[in-house]
Amino acid sequence: ESILSRIRSFEYSQKNAVLVPAAALGVGGMLVYWLRSRHKIKTIEMGDGWWGSGERPLKGKEDESIRPFKIETSDKEIEDLHRRLEQARYAPPLEGAAFHYGFNSSYLQKVVAYWRNQFDWRKQVEVLNKYPHFQTTIEGITIHFIHVKPSYVPHGRAVQPLLMVHGWPGSFYEFYKIIPLLTEPAGHGLNEGDVVFEVICPSIPGYGFSEAPHQKGFDAIATARIFHKLMNRLGFKEYYLQGGDWGSRITINMAQMLPQSVKGLHLNFVFISRQGLRRMISVMLGAYVPWLVGLTREDVRRTYPFIQKNIHELLRESGYLHIQATKPDTAGCGLNDSPVGLAAYILEKFSTWTDKSFLHKDDGGLESKYSLDELLTNVMIYWVTSSIVSSMRFYKENFSKDPRLTADARVGVYVPTGIAAFPQELVHTPHAWAKEVFKNIITYSYMPRGGHFAALEEPKLLAQDIMHFVRKVEQL
Repeated sequence: ESILSRIRSFEYSQKNAVLVPAAALGVGGMLVYWLRSRHKIKTIEMGDGWWGSGERPLKGKEDESIRPFKIETSDKEIEDLHRRLEQARYAPPLEGAAFHYGFNSSYLQKVVAYWRNQFDWRKQVEVLNKYPHFQTTIEGITIHFIHVKPSYVPHGRAVQPLLMVHGWPGSFYEFYKIIPLLTEPAGHGLNEGDVVFEVICPSIPGYGFSEAPHQKGFDAIATARIFHKLMNRLGFKEYYLQGGDWGSRITINMAQMLPQSVKGLHLNFVFISRQGLRRMISVMLGAYVPWLVGLTREDVRRTYPFIQKNIHELLRESGYLHIQATKPDTAGCGLNDSPVGLAAYILEKFSTWTDKSFLHKDDGGLESKYSLDELLTNVMIYWVTSSIVSSMRFYKENFSKDPRLTADARVGVYVPTGIAAFPQELVHTPHAWAKEVFKNIITYSYMPRGGHFAALEEPKLLAQDIMHFVRKVEQL
């Protein structure tokens, strides 16, 4: 019995020798998993989609070829435009109205006279074709983009791929002034060539020369997925992103979707929709003790009086948004039929979104920052492609759901981020507020001048800030 009890005791101690470490290992493993899961970066599901006409084909692989594309025009197209311009009707403006009621019709007649008699669309088509254009089919629709590579790369320098995404009512043409600064920086006195880009500028589906989706539900997340597929098709595994307006939302979603593919995200428009007690306290105390809530003097200057700058001015400038987010096809019918109506609708945004004080000018200050050729070329991209309605639908698709319930609502942005805050932007987002969403802000710049259409209005300032940001990221 004594021998048997000793054997049992030995067996028990042996079991303990195995079970205790195993249990400790199991508990430790669970603890490590819990700690790691707490810090795991949440992402948006990439998913898949089909936006072509009819049902998705069951068999057959999609044509993934990259096809050269050239913008063309015809006598018939120009004659039809001229006929419509000649038959336009105008309502006289109120005396002293300037741009307070929208586009001033007296100035509109001057713009239309220039458009009819002096604007040379054939010449502008040549300008548009100076960069290489391409099309490819993704998820059933044709995607248009320009792809510009540097003609010279200094020895030992890496070329950084940069995807730049436009917004509404802009187009890929917004980037025509900034592209040479990014692809040939040394030739424009920006640097000694230490940062050189090849630039890819796609047209959002439904805008310009990208085919409009044929199915409902095409939103910024679907666009983000398509643009990731585009960059992958072009052979890029990692790349930088840049955007303003819708381009900001799309590139943010791209960073949330595949952070491992995004080397850095640069934005010139940031709108934080998240609200809460912390934001309320920040707003209330910011005007009196800004340092206590992380605001700078410049933040205070741009944000207050809060009601005026963040509610009154935003309401004044966002009436279009409510129309386009609810019944885009109704207003779109008239704009698609009338080039004059289309020009007034689009160019009014290039006035007050460039500088809020332009409301007080009879000509909307349009020609103080842009040429009529530039402005009308952007309008013509919408006109010749009949894309105004499909571009407006993008608001309906993105605002049809409660923004708090969308896939990206509770997902932070963890990729290196650069923010260029232009003083005439529609809203100002202080660094302290931006940190709530962007967890890895590398640069935050208070730009000295400029508004919503930064790439077209202040290309050199924007290019310098992009380069400053990329240099910092590359040094990490």
